[in-house]
Amino acid sequence: MTRPGPEYDRYFEGNRANWDERVPIHVASQGYDLPGFLAGTKHLTRIEREEMGDVRGKRLLHLQCHFGMDTLNWARLGATVTGLDLSGAAIEAARDLAARAGIKGSRFVEANVYDAPQALGGETFDVVYTGIGALNWLPDIRAWARSVAACVAPGGVFYIVECHPMLWSLDDKSAGALVVKYPYFETVEPGFVADDAQTYTDGPLLIEAPVSYEWNHGLGETIDALLQAGLHLDFVHEHREVPWQALPWMVPGDDPRTYVLPEGRDRVPLTYSLRASKPA
Repeated sequence: MTRPGPEYDRYFEGNRANWDERVPIHVASQGYDLPGFLAGTKHLTRIEREEMGDVRGKRLLHLQCHFGMDTLNWARLGATVTGLDLSGAAIEAARDLAARAGIKGSRFVEANVYDAPQALGGETFDVVYTGIGALNWLPDIRAWARSVAACVAPGGVFYIVECHPMLWSLDDKSAGALVVKYPYFETVEPGFVADDAQTYTDGPLLIEAPVSYEWNHGLGETIDALLQAGLHLDFVHEHREVPWQALPWMVPGDDPRTYVLPEGRDRVPLTYSLRASKPA
């Protein structure tokens, strides 16, 4: 249960610096809507709430938690939460957000997700959760799955809602056409090297660390990695909506917080959700 080899350290460090710089931009952005969260009106997505079910009294670990907004939303639903993230700036902001929101008992840990079992001292959780936009920052889905499984308590579950690898493979500059441009399957080197100084939210540009590195992971690769790590698949669902305008020509969905393809919504999946359990 170790992270990928030292040849990936420069990618981790580049992404950490990139996320450190993103944090204050995201905290101040309209997209994350911090005032709405503090007022109790910015919730988890409908899919997450419905599929996860009742979390009251459960110990929940949120891997790659960013600055903790979704982590703390699970706390509002009754879970005892721990968030873990690579970015020290994100962890500091998450602790501040918990204090501002008056949510006690939460814990935030700075660590690479591959190091989660060691960083948490071998502690296990009733629920391990990962949200949208996490797996694309990771080079090795099998090592990730081993870290995930090590954090799930016997009888516990892992739940993820994530962008579909089909969406990540599409060209977002193709003027409305669905054109495959990027790798669908995991690659050794990053499948995407982004040097766009604009993050996915409103706000100022990145100046110090605008370059980031991403990888895609096929749905079958991800499922098999979790099975090989000892988890049992409970369900996998593919969805027609995504919670931000992932392609410029997308239009708002029936849920005002989602976007869909304007025509032919059944042509490609945009997100997926998956739950896997560890035998008691």
